Amino acid sequence: MVMSDKEDAKTTKSDAEDKTKSISSKKEIVEKKTPKTLPEKTPKETAIKEGEGQMNEKTKTLFVNQDIYLASGIYIGMSRKLKIMMPFIYKIRADGLCIFDLKKIEERIQMIIKWLSRYKPNEILAVSRKKNGHKAVATLGKATGAKTVYGRFMPGMLSNPAYREYFEPKILIACDPYGDKQAIEEAYKINIPVVCLCDTYNFPRLVDFVIPLNNKGRKSIALFFYILAKELLKENKTIKGDAEFKFSLEDFEMSAEDTKL
Repeated sequence: MVMSDKEDAKTTKSDAEDKTKSISSKKEIVEKKTPKTLPEKTPKETAIKEGEGQMNEKTKTLFVNQDIYLASGIYIGMSRKLKIMMPFIYKIRADGLCIFDLKKIEERIQMIIKWLSRYKPNEILAVSRKKNGHKAVATLGKATGAKTVYGRFMPGMLSNPAYREYFEPKILIACDPYGDKQAIEEAYKINIPVVCLCDTYNFPRLVDFVIPLNNKGRKSIALFFYILAKELLKENKTIKGDAEFKFSLEDFEMSAEDTKL
Protein backbone atom coordinates (compact mmCIF):
# COMPACT_ATOMS: atom_id res chain seq x y z
CA MET A 1 0.00 0.00 0.00
CA VAL A 2 1.42 3.36 -1.06
CA MET A 3 0.98 6.30 1.35
CA SER A 4 0.17 9.78 0.10
CA ASP A 5 2.39 12.79 0.78
CA LYS A 6 -0.16 14.11 3.30
CA GLU A 7 -0.37 10.82 5.18
CA ASP A 8 3.42 10.54 5.17
CA ALA A 9 3.73 14.05 6.56
CA LYS A 10 1.21 13.28 9.33
CA THR A 11 3.11 10.11 10.27
CA THR A 12 6.44 12.00 10.38
CA LYS A 13 4.87 14.74 12.54
CA SER A 14 3.37 12.16 14.88
CA ASP A 15 6.69 10.35 15.24
CA ALA A 16 8.44 13.62 15.98
CA GLU A 17 5.87 14.52 18.67
CA ASP A 18 6.24 11.09 20.26
CA LYS A 19 10.02 11.48 20.25
CA THR A 20 9.76 14.96 21.80
CA LYS A 21 7.46 13.65 24.54
CA SER A 22 9.91 10.80 25.23
CA ILE A 23 12.84 13.22 25.53
CA SER A 24 10.83 15.55 27.81
CA SER A 25 9.83 12.59 29.99
CA LYS A 26 13.44 11.42 30.34
CA LYS A 27 14.54 14.99 31.13
CA GLU A 28 11.97 15.25 33.94
CA ILE A 29 13.18 11.96 35.43
CA VAL A 30 16.82 13.15 35.33
CA GLU A 31 15.88 16.51 36.90
CA LYS A 32 13.99 14.73 39.70
CA LYS A 33 17.00 12.52 40.45
CA THR A 34 19.57 15.33 40.21
CA PRO A 35 18.89 18.39 42.37
CA LYS A 36 19.65 21.73 40.75
CA THR A 37 21.83 22.85 43.68
CA LEU A 38 23.85 20.43 45.78
CA PRO A 39 23.76 21.04 49.56
CA GLU A 40 26.95 22.61 50.87
CA LYS A 41 28.97 20.22 53.01
CA THR A 42 30.16 21.77 56.27
CA PRO A 43 31.86 19.83 59.08
CA LYS A 44 30.05 19.60 62.39
CA GLU A 45 31.49 22.12 64.83
CA THR A 46 32.85 20.61 68.02
CA ALA A 47 35.53 23.03 69.22
CA ILE A 48 35.47 25.50 72.08
CA LYS A 49 37.05 28.51 70.39
CA GLU A 50 37.81 29.71 66.86
CA GLY A 51 38.57 27.31 64.05
CA GLU A 52 36.05 24.71 65.17
CA GLY A 53 35.02 23.83 61.62
CA GLN A 54 38.22 21.79 61.20
CA MET A 55 36.96 19.10 63.53
CA ASN A 56 34.05 16.69 63.17
CA GLU A 57 32.95 13.38 64.65
CA LYS A 58 35.10 11.39 62.20
CA THR A 59 38.25 13.42 62.79
CA LYS A 60 40.98 11.42 64.49
CA THR A 61 43.85 13.19 66.21
CA LEU A 62 47.23 11.51 66.45
CA PHE A 63 48.62 12.56 69.81
CA VAL A 64 46.04 14.06 72.17
CA ASN A 65 42.29 14.54 72.32
CA GLN A 66 41.14 17.28 69.93
CA ASP A 67 39.65 19.27 72.82
CA ILE A 68 43.15 19.59 74.29
CA TYR A 69 44.44 21.00 71.02
CA LEU A 70 41.66 23.54 70.87
CA ALA A 71 41.86 24.53 74.55
CA SER A 72 45.58 25.26 74.13
CA GLY A 73 45.00 27.70 71.26
CA ILE A 74 47.76 25.98 69.29
CA TYR A 75 45.87 26.69 66.06
CA ILE A 76 45.33 30.45 66.61
CA GLY A 77 47.66 32.55 64.47
CA MET A 78 47.96 36.29 64.13
CA SER A 79 46.08 38.99 62.24
CA ARG A 80 49.21 39.48 60.16
CA LYS A 81 50.63 36.83 57.89
CA LEU A 82 53.48 36.17 55.49
CA LYS A 83 53.15 34.46 52.13
CA ILE A 84 55.59 31.74 53.16
CA MET A 85 53.24 30.67 55.99
CA MET A 86 50.05 30.64 53.88
CA PRO A 87 50.20 26.88 53.07
CA PHE A 88 49.69 26.14 56.78
CA ILE A 89 46.64 28.39 57.23
CA TYR A 90 43.20 26.75 57.31
CA LYS A 91 41.19 29.96 57.04
CA ILE A 92 41.24 33.69 57.67
CA ARG A 93 38.35 34.99 59.73
CA ALA A 94 36.28 38.06 58.82
CA ASP A 95 38.23 40.07 61.40
CA GLY A 96 41.53 39.03 59.77
CA LEU A 97 42.68 36.51 62.39
CA CYS A 98 44.47 33.55 60.82
CA ILE A 99 43.62 30.00 61.88
CA PHE A 100 46.21 27.24 61.41
CA ASP A 101 45.29 23.90 59.86
CA LEU A 102 45.37 21.43 62.76
CA LYS A 103 45.88 18.50 60.43
CA LYS A 104 49.02 20.11 59.02
CA ILE A 105 50.28 20.90 62.53
CA GLU A 106 49.98 17.22 63.40
CA GLU A 107 51.62 16.14 60.16
CA ARG A 108 54.63 18.37 60.83
CA ILE A 109 54.93 17.18 64.44
CA GLN A 110 54.80 13.56 63.27
CA MET A 111 57.57 14.26 60.74
CA ILE A 112 59.84 15.92 63.28
CA ILE A 113 59.39 13.05 65.75
CA LYS A 114 60.56 10.58 63.09
CA TRP A 115 63.50 12.87 62.29
CA LEU A 116 64.58 13.42 65.91
CA SER A 117 64.44 9.69 66.65
CA ARG A 118 67.58 9.30 64.50
CA TYR A 119 69.62 11.25 67.05
CA LYS A 120 70.80 10.44 70.55
CA PRO A 121 69.02 12.58 73.18
CA ASN A 122 72.18 14.52 74.05
CA GLU A 123 72.64 15.43 70.36
CA ILE A 124 69.40 17.46 70.41
CA LEU A 125 69.41 21.08 71.58
CA ALA A 126 66.18 22.96 72.39
CA VAL A 127 66.22 26.70 73.10
CA SER A 128 63.77 29.43 74.11
CA ARG A 129 64.69 33.04 74.73
CA LYS A 130 61.08 33.96 75.54
CA LYS A 131 59.76 33.14 79.00
CA ASN A 132 56.63 31.43 77.70
CA GLY A 133 58.80 28.54 76.54
CA HIS A 134 61.25 28.24 79.45
CA LYS A 135 59.46 25.54 81.40
CA ALA A 136 58.48 23.59 78.28
CA VAL A 137 62.07 23.42 77.07
CA ALA A 138 63.41 22.58 80.53
CA THR A 139 60.93 19.73 80.98
CA LEU A 140 61.77 18.36 77.53
CA GLY A 141 65.34 18.02 78.79
CA LYS A 142 64.24 16.27 81.99
CA ALA A 143 61.99 13.86 80.12
CA THR A 144 64.25 12.95 77.21
CA GLY A 145 67.80 13.90 78.12
CA ALA A 146 68.01 16.56 75.42
CA LYS A 147 70.28 19.56 75.96
CA THR A 148 68.31 22.74 76.71
CA VAL A 149 69.05 26.45 76.95
CA TYR A 150 66.34 28.86 78.07
CA GLY A 151 66.78 32.56 78.62
CA ARG A 152 69.70 34.32 76.96
CA PHE A 153 71.71 32.22 74.51
CA MET A 154 75.34 33.20 74.99
CA PRO A 155 77.27 33.95 71.78
CA GLY A 156 79.86 31.30 70.97
CA MET A 157 78.02 28.40 72.62
CA LEU A 158 77.91 26.56 69.29
CA SER A 159 80.57 28.35 67.29
CA ASN A 160 83.51 28.94 69.67
CA PRO A 161 85.30 25.80 70.93
CA ALA A 162 87.23 27.93 73.43
CA TYR A 163 84.00 28.98 75.18
CA ARG A 164 83.57 27.15 78.50
CA GLU A 165 79.97 26.14 77.72
CA TYR A 166 80.70 25.14 74.12
CA PHE A 167 78.37 22.44 72.86
CA GLU A 168 78.18 20.40 69.65
CA PRO A 169 74.59 19.35 68.97
CA LYS A 170 73.43 17.58 65.81
CA ILE A 171 70.09 19.42 65.54
CA LEU A 172 68.50 22.57 67.02
CA ILE A 173 64.86 23.17 68.04
CA ALA A 174 63.99 26.86 68.52
CA CYS A 175 60.76 28.42 69.76
CA ASP A 176 60.89 31.64 67.73
CA PRO A 177 62.90 32.60 64.63
CA TYR A 178 63.51 36.13 65.91
CA GLY A 179 63.80 35.59 69.65
CA ASP A 180 66.20 32.68 69.16
CA LYS A 181 68.12 34.18 66.24
CA GLN A 182 71.50 33.96 68.04
CA ALA A 183 71.21 30.18 68.40
CA ILE A 184 69.79 29.81 64.88
CA GLU A 185 72.60 31.83 63.29
CA GLU A 186 75.26 29.80 65.11
CA ALA A 187 73.58 26.54 64.10
CA TYR A 188 73.61 27.76 60.51
CA LYS A 189 77.33 28.57 60.71
CA ILE A 190 78.24 25.06 61.90
CA ASN A 191 75.83 23.53 59.36
CA ILE A 192 73.35 21.72 61.62
CA PRO A 193 69.61 21.57 60.80
CA VAL A 194 67.28 24.03 62.48
CA VAL A 195 63.68 23.23 63.47
CA CYS A 196 61.61 26.24 64.56
CA LEU A 197 58.11 26.97 65.82
CA CYS A 198 56.67 29.69 63.58
CA ASP A 199 53.53 31.81 63.80
CA THR A 200 51.76 33.26 60.76
CA TYR A 201 53.88 36.42 60.78
CA ASN A 202 57.26 34.77 61.45
CA PHE A 203 59.79 34.72 58.64
CA PRO A 204 61.73 31.44 58.99
CA ARG A 205 65.14 32.76 57.94
CA LEU A 206 67.86 30.07 58.16
CA VAL A 207 65.21 27.55 59.32
CA ASP A 208 65.25 24.10 57.70
CA PHE A 209 61.95 22.79 59.05
CA VAL A 210 58.95 24.87 60.17
CA ILE A 211 56.47 23.75 62.83
CA PRO A 212 53.43 26.00 62.18
CA LEU A 213 51.64 26.91 65.40
CA ASN A 214 50.91 29.64 67.91
CA ASN A 215 54.37 30.27 69.39
CA LYS A 216 53.19 33.22 71.49
CA GLY A 217 51.00 31.30 73.96
CA ARG A 218 52.47 29.43 76.90
CA LYS A 219 49.77 26.73 76.65
CA SER A 220 50.44 26.19 72.97
CA ILE A 221 54.21 25.84 73.41
CA ALA A 222 53.70 23.56 76.41
CA LEU A 223 51.45 21.26 74.38
CA PHE A 224 53.98 21.01 71.54
CA PHE A 225 56.86 20.03 73.82
CA TYR A 226 54.62 17.69 75.84
CA ILE A 227 53.70 15.83 72.65
CA LEU A 228 57.28 15.91 71.41
CA ALA A 229 58.73 14.44 74.61
CA LYS A 230 56.08 11.74 74.98
CA GLU A 231 56.06 10.61 71.37
CA LEU A 232 59.85 10.72 71.04
CA LEU A 233 60.22 8.36 74.00
CA LYS A 234 57.64 6.05 72.44
CA GLU A 235 59.36 6.20 69.05
CA ASN A 236 62.68 5.28 70.66
CA LYS A 237 61.03 2.40 72.60
CA THR A 238 62.02 4.02 75.90
CA ILE A 239 58.39 3.76 77.00
CA LYS A 240 55.70 1.48 75.62
CA GLY A 241 52.73 3.82 75.83
CA ASP A 242 51.21 7.01 77.21
CA ALA A 243 50.62 5.43 80.61
CA GLU A 244 54.38 5.12 81.19
CA PHE A 245 55.04 8.79 80.50
CA LYS A 246 55.74 10.34 83.89
CA PHE A 247 55.09 13.98 83.02
CA SER A 248 51.79 15.84 82.71
CA LEU A 249 50.92 18.66 80.36
CA GLU A 250 51.02 21.06 83.34
CA ASP A 251 54.68 20.11 83.91
CA PHE A 252 55.51 21.83 80.62
CA GLU A 253 53.44 24.97 81.08
CA MET A 254 54.74 28.25 82.48
CA SER A 255 52.37 29.97 84.89
CA ALA A 256 50.86 33.29 83.87
CA GLU A 257 52.66 34.97 86.78
CA ASP A 258 56.08 33.63 85.79
CA THR A 259 55.76 34.89 82.21
CA LYS A 260 55.30 38.44 83.55
CA LEU A 261 58.41 38.42 85.73
